[in-house]
Amino acid sequence: MERKTVSDEKEMVERRIERLCSHLGAQSLTEEYQLAMASCAKVMVKFPVSSVVLTDYMKGKHRCLQEKILQYFRDRPELQTPVEISKDEHRELTMRQLQGLVREAGIRPLKSLLEDPYQYFAITEAAGTIDLSLAIKLGVQFSLWGGAVMNLGTQKHRDKYYAGIDNLDYLGCFAMTELHHGSNVQGIQTIARFDPQTDEFIIDTPNEGATKWWIGNAAVHGKFAAVFSRLILPGNEPDEVLDMGVHAFVVPIRDLDSHKPLPGVEIRDCGYKVGLNGVDNGALKFHSVRIPRENLLNRFGDVSRDGQYTSSLPTINKRFAATLGELVGGRVGLAHGSVGVLKTAVTIAVRYSLLRQQFGPPKQPEISILDYQSQQHKLMPMLASTYAFHFATVYLVEKYSEMKKSQDENVIADVHALSAGLKAYVTSYTAKSLSVCREACGGHGYAAVNRFGALRNDHDIFQTFEGDNTVLLQQVSSDLLKQYKEKFQGGTFNVTWNYLRDMMTTYLSEANPVIARREGEDHLRDPKFQLDAFRYRTSRLLHTAALRLRKHSKSLGSFEAWNRCLNHLLILAESHIESVILARFIEAVNSCKDRNARAVLKLLCDLYALDRIWKDIGSYRNVDYVAPNKAKAILRLTEYLCFEVRSVARELVDAFGIPDFALRAPIGMQSGQYAEYTQFVGF
Repeated sequence: MERKTVSDEKEMVERRIERLCSHLGAQSLTEEYQLAMASCAKVMVKFPVSSVVLTDYMKGKHRCLQEKILQYFRDRPELQTPVEISKDEHRELTMRQLQGLVREAGIRPLKSLLEDPYQYFAITEAAGTIDLSLAIKLGVQFSLWGGAVMNLGTQKHRDKYYAGIDNLDYLGCFAMTELHHGSNVQGIQTIARFDPQTDEFIIDTPNEGATKWWIGNAAVHGKFAAVFSRLILPGNEPDEVLDMGVHAFVVPIRDLDSHKPLPGVEIRDCGYKVGLNGVDNGALKFHSVRIPRENLLNRFGDVSRDGQYTSSLPTINKRFAATLGELVGGRVGLAHGSVGVLKTAVTIAVRYSLLRQQFGPPKQPEISILDYQSQQHKLMPMLASTYAFHFATVYLVEKYSEMKKSQDENVIADVHALSAGLKAYVTSYTAKSLSVCREACGGHGYAAVNRFGALRNDHDIFQTFEGDNTVLLQQVSSDLLKQYKEKFQGGTFNVTWNYLRDMMTTYLSEANPVIARREGEDHLRDPKFQLDAFRYRTSRLLHTAALRLRKHSKSLGSFEAWNRCLNHLLILAESHIESVILARFIEAVNSCKDRNARAVLKLLCDLYALDRIWKDIGSYRNVDYVAPNKAKAILRLTEYLCFEVRSVARELVDAFGIPDFALRAPIGMQSGQYAEYTQFVGF
């Protein structure tokens, strides 16, 4: 038997790799793209992409504004949040940060909120990069307190309060949540009883459960509160009262000069929280606090001098829906802000994974831990998802801006459902990813200075405030089912749900046996296949949910039937939101004019889509939408795409444009990571 030479063995190995890459749909291993077999730490770079070009494409027209904000804080190290800081010190620092941003840097968030919401959310994203407590306190002041006055009030309220809110003289609170009522806002118990003899409302906390709780700005800095209360009017009979539902009232809570609580206003500090300790959350009780009738924010309902109620909306439910609808900007901001947190975490984890070397082939250098398939599996789909969420939330912000300008009913309905779904989906994903990033960085990820702990704690509440995520996902499912029902009554779908018009024909027809078995790379990376797969799953979940609810309603009633199908309904909502995210990502890829940037965005989009399909491959297999051989091909291609994304991972996180001083994690710096880290502990 003839002995094989070293050259023969090398040639045989290369042929095997060539055959494997061909099976995966990769390009041939020409000299230009060959893997450097002598050093496992090196990978091929197939996408010459500029992080600057990507940054320009992603940040758009408000990049200069964000850089102005970051530069302001870069020049003022005394306003940068240290690793170790007490609750009281953090609150005062956050207040100084907000004052500096508005009064020194000249940033006007309230003006942006009312005139250009896209610009406002760019401001909050930059503020969140500095400190999430700053972003939340800014949001409480301008979006919640300011937004309530500007959007639920009328011109007289804007004339009276705009300047003070804008320049921070009138620091305020958004007092909706109570000790016993959070998500169920219609169940709140605080009372605003009209006294026609004095032309005043009397604000009362009738029991312990009605105590306003978790109210931002209340514990220390707030001077006013937008208090959501039940509007009670005297009836025609002596003992009769009329409950007109939940309305908002401007209630002064502290003296403007002495800053002491006003008579009848009881203020307590909610104390240390899991995170966001730079925000002074407090509890409020009201004991017969009298306010002028004009303090009713009366856009959707008003009370005359003689106690007569008038409204352009005929029912309590319609007025309540209109009131909450004007506050949807908070959800938009949280979805957008959560993506900013994810960008920070992924940047730190990827840069550290590129830096950290561990083990390697015998007698060869150690390799970067990002060259391990397991690390790529943790971080590369997450990186792709970060880009997907970025483009989806940018779309949401654009739709919200359109809604504020046009007040078109279809756009309003679309934004309400989309903001609920994206807020729930993105914040849940980010919360899980923060733990994955911490673990991916090993012991160094556990150091407080490297920020995963603080980010995880600060962000955790994003899953709860502005609507509990489980409740918000049910709102999405409810809207889907409503539109499903209307389809059979000849109705039309809102903008985001247009694809569901064809679901009973195209998506719910028998799976095509040829399509189910196609496994070539061109097919799997075809946006039409990817989007059809996502939409097929959503359509099937919607159809089966409707059937189950109809079946169970007959024997259990509508409430118990909904509860019986609840897990199904949550999966339905998540599936729909994933379809929306993918559609927006595909659109963003196609809209990118730079060829190299478009190629790398397409790579990320393919990874996002195929990773999601693989994660729910059981659902596709159960209905034979994907045959076994195709399922295996999807897994193989997903793993290969992770490998390809790794080759440009540094450029992709650099494109987020987070400067080192704002990132503040030594292991995530662009250079000199270990030097920064050792200096922090005193070497």
